[in-house]
Amino acid sequence: MVFFAFNLAALTACFFLLGMYTPKWPLFFVEKPTRFMIMGTATVLIMITFTFYGEGIRREKLAQEAKIIVPKDANAPPAAVPVPTPVPVPTPDNAPAAKKFL
Repeated sequence: MVFFAFNLAALTACFFLLGMYTPKWPLFFVEKPTRFMIMGTATVLIMITFTFYGEGIRREKLAQEAKIIVPKDANAPPAAVPVPTPVPVPTPDNAPAAKKFL
């Protein structure tokens, strides 16, 4: 996301500079573009750029925190893990037989 934020920042700078020179070029789809429209659009694009950059930095930090592994003591014995064993369920001797449905 940080890479995308830098790309968007470069496009925003080009949009702003080109729009301040000739507003008709970047806003070719508007009948009468003004420099005020260019400033407003560039401001919104700058806010989006900073949001992408901040989110990208936050995600990178979370990814690095997830990779941190606490090393175990080499001399410590491994922790005992209980192993489940199956236990048969007792059935009473005088239980009724299961009914057949078909």
